[in-house]
Amino acid sequence: MELKTIDNHGQEAAGFSASDALFARDFNESLVHQLVVAYQANARSADRKQKDRGEVAHTTKKPFNQKGTGRARAGMSSSPLWRGGGRIFPNSPDENFTQKVNRKMYRAGIASILSQLAREDRLLVVDDFTVEAPKTKLMAQKLKGMGLESVLVITENLDETLILASRNLPHVLILEARAADPVSLVRFPKVILTKGAVAKMEEMLA
Repeated sequence: MELKTIDNHGQEAAGFSASDALFARDFNESLVHQLVVAYQANARSADRKQKDRGEVAHTTKKPFNQKGTGRARAGMSSSPLWRGGGRIFPNSPDENFTQKVNRKMYRAGIASILSQLAREDRLLVVDDFTVEAPKTKLMAQKLKGMGLESVLVITENLDETLILASRNLPHVLILEARAADPVSLVRFPKVILTKGAVAKMEEMLA
C-alpha cells in the first residue's frame, strides 16, 4: 500500500510503501463502532451515586391523614413518587461499565480505521516530526506551514518537547504508536504518522 507522504512544508513527497494488512483492509463499520463504544465505556469511572428511600433525609411520620383530604394516601415522604424521595433503582458506585475486546478484534478494528483514513486522504506520513523547543508558537507555526489545523500526530516514541509544545493547542494531540486509540483516530480530520511510527504499528498490529 502506497501512503501519501509530505515534507515539513506540507508539499507532497515520494510515496511510502506500507503493509497492505494494516493500510489496505476493507472498512468494517460495525467492528469500528463496537471498538469505539467499548473504548469509551472502559474509560468511564463508576462514581455516580443515588439514594434509595432508606437513605434520603426524611421522617417516618405519616404526612397527612389517610382519609378525608381528597389526596392519594401516603405513608412517608421518602416515597419515590414524591419530590425529594428516594430512587427506586438507584445508581451505585460499584457499577461496572467495562466491555471486553479481544486482541484480534482490536487489531482488525485499528487496521480498518487506518485503511479508511488512507482511502480518504486523511492519513499523511512524514520522515520525522520535531520542534526545536517546547514552545506553543513553534508548534503552531510548524502546523500552519504544513497547511494543517486540527491534527493527530503519532510518533514512534513519546517526545516530551512535542507534548509540551502542543498541550495548549486544543485541536492538536501527540501520541506514541503504542498508545494510538480508536477514538482519537476517528476524531481528527487529519492524522500524521512518522515513518518510525508506521514501522512500529506494523510490528504491533499487522
